[in-house]
Amino acid sequence: MRNFESIQQELERSGKGAELNALARSEDGAKLSAMLDGEKLQKAAQTGDGEALRAMLGTVLSTEEGRRLAANIKKLMEK
Repeated sequence: MRNFESIQQELERSGKGAELNALARSEDGAKLSAMLDGEKLQKAAQTGDGEALRAMLGTVLSTEEGRRLAANIKKLMEK
């Protein structure tokens, strides 16, 4: 699993970090953030618990907001 700090650095170098942050702060992002337990998410990311991360992602993608946000992130990354 790639280091999240290196991913963040790559996004900032590419100029996409601000756009990604804007998506996170959007109405959809706020709704999804409220659904997730930030502490569990952080722990899973730090320990590389792929199964927990996949379960959280599945929960997010099971919602209309999650699918819409994922589509917007995909478009951003393809620029």
